[in-house]
Amino acid sequence: MGGQREKDDDGDAALLRAVAAGDTAALGTLYDRHAGWLHARLTRRCADPEVVREVVQDTFVTVWRSASGHRGEAAGGWLWTIAARRLVDALRAQERVTRLAGPPLEAGLPGGGGHGVTAPSAEERVLAGLEYGDVGAALDRISPELREVLRATVVDGLSTREAARLLGIPEGTVKSRARRARAELRAALDLLNPSPLGGTA
Repeated sequence: MGGQREKDDDGDAALLRAVAAGDTAALGTLYDRHAGWLHARLTRRCADPEVVREVVQDTFVTVWRSASGHRGEAAGGWLWTIAARRLVDALRAQERVTRLAGPPLEAGLPGGGGHGVTAPSAEERVLAGLEYGDVGAALDRISPELREVLRATVVDGLSTREAARLLGIPEGTVKSRARRARAELRAALDLLNPSPLGGTA
């Protein structure tokens, strides 16, 4: 089982080296291997199929441009990191449009599903918040090794095991750093917003 996983990882690494050298066929093979699960996983985070399709395409455009920057970590984790950040960009753009268009309840439901998709989900707000606004500013204040764990587990949506593989650290370290990261993040947010009611300066 582990041997098969390692073989797959080696195959992906070879494909990424070929992509970095400008091999479009290798990119196509990489796409065939990974686009399906990326699409499925992104769909769990975003209800708009058009956005999901664009994010998958953008992910592989990014892979084409930056394959030479792959540092040997598991290709699946690396691809998901790119895809999750492309999704954050898309959600951020959508949120700007929604703000300009008016209250979310007037934005109109794209028919179907019993889920309220007019407003961003809590997870989408967290994903977007980690990239801009007070949470993004607070994130910049915590130590880099804690920040990368928080990004892997919250922004990128990786499990503890996936984050451990991606970052090259034990699962127990991921858990302890995630706890410390949340505590530091809360403290940094308190510094940025000392009074929830907000007085005039």
